[in-house]
Amino acid sequence: MAKAIMVQGTMSNAGKSILTAGLCRVFKQDGYKAAPFKAQNMALNSFITRDGLEMGRAQVVQAEAAGIEPDVRMNPILLKPVSNVGSQVIVNGEVFGNVGAVKYYDMKQQLIPSVKKAFDSLAEDYDIIVIEGAGSPVEVNLPKDEFVNMGMAKLANAPVLLVGDIDRGGVFAQLYGTVSLLTEDERKYLKAVIINKFRGDAEILRPGLKMMEDLCGVPVAGVVPFLDADIDDEDSLSERLTRVKPDAVIDVAVIRLPHISNFTDFAALEAADGVGVRYVRQPSDLGNPDMVIIPGTKSTIADLRLIRQSGLEGAIKRLAENGTVIVGICGGYQMLGEVIVDSEGAEGGGEIGGMGLLPVETEFAAEKHRTRVTAKTLTLGGALAPLSGASLDGYEIHMGATKLNDGASPLALLENGQYDGCFSGNIYGTYLHGFFDSAECRSALVNALCKVKGVTLETSAFDLKEYKDRQYDLLAKGIRENLDMELIYKILNSGV
Repeated sequence: MAKAIMVQGTMSNAGKSILTAGLCRVFKQDGYKAAPFKAQNMALNSFITRDGLEMGRAQVVQAEAAGIEPDVRMNPILLKPVSNVGSQVIVNGEVFGNVGAVKYYDMKQQLIPSVKKAFDSLAEDYDIIVIEGAGSPVEVNLPKDEFVNMGMAKLANAPVLLVGDIDRGGVFAQLYGTVSLLTEDERKYLKAVIINKFRGDAEILRPGLKMMEDLCGVPVAGVVPFLDADIDDEDSLSERLTRVKPDAVIDVAVIRLPHISNFTDFAALEAADGVGVRYVRQPSDLGNPDMVIIPGTKSTIADLRLIRQSGLEGAIKRLAENGTVIVGICGGYQMLGEVIVDSEGAEGGGEIGGMGLLPVETEFAAEKHRTRVTAKTLTLGGALAPLSGASLDGYEIHMGATKLNDGASPLALLENGQYDGCFSGNIYGTYLHGFFDSAECRSALVNALCKVKGVTLETSAFDLKEYKDRQYDLLAKGIRENLDMELIYKILNSGV
């Protein structure tokens, strides 16, 4: 049975996911079979496993860091917000249904056995489980049936590391306030605190660290700076959504939809030399990019209405008329079509006209389509004709089926003999998440855009897996240099 250690945070986005990934990598490097676990994840950024089950992307990243295949047992409960007061609830990789917040808290008790079963099963296969908490462990209005923070620590009998985010300010108040609100029973699980996202000389913190240890009654396990490693972030709070590459030759604008999902589809493009990926919320920010991408979304109809009302749709269509390459992924592909019909009420019902840039029609269905696929692009026209015949490896995750109208040209041929996507002129749409991950496809895309722009760019078809491995090693190096790993191992081996 695996030993467990848990990373909790004083708040959301304190850096729990990245530190969990870093610990997974360190344990792997030290010869252990390590696996991540998060009982409940709330995110629109999800992933489809090889057996067709859906899980949070953060645990996929952590599994990659541990050098193992993502497994839905690592994230038994996934919540995908569909409104401000409700989410689609996914249990063990399968859709349970859309549930309002109040009803969800009423049903949490019945989810505990699923969480415990997933954890126990995972623990039988690994040496170490690194558990990630969610939000804060002291949301005092939500203590009942809690199984994501101290409730999970109790289920797994896991010692806890508490992480505070100094970049937001008030880190000592964050940590001490959190510890003060823990119950006496919960405090016995807390074994150390960590200060994360530090900028500057850690020596100036030293007097405060001693005071923090005295107040909290546990050691400070380290002060972790912003680490120079390109690791996929969990959700749209990610800093990458506002990042700009100053030396970019090719300008790619991604529409920042209100319910954007799977924005990690573009991580490989962001890492490519000479390619700048920026996220655009309003027409005035769009400018004249070399390519516009409309990404996936959890709420296609609602987001289409919002970009229509904002004027972004009109700006995109004007660019299309002038020959700019437009690419739609999943929900973005559906938006590019002529009509979206929701007769079964998957997104509230009704019908809405699309942008009319692709000769396709989409009809939503109540059942979600989830599958991993390999494919090859067909003979393409337009600016991206050089992508013809490129190999693709990705996954589909959507609620609708899209029909090509007469004369429409499919984009790719799937391994099962079915077609995916559509193209017309310089407009391209696909359901495949991971479209840009293929080195062959990405290199051809960048070269095609350079040709249209009349520029040259030395591109290397870098292997995405090798690139990620280097980043995980950099992350582990930063963890070793800034955390007291001797203390971490002592906590792990001593338990609660």
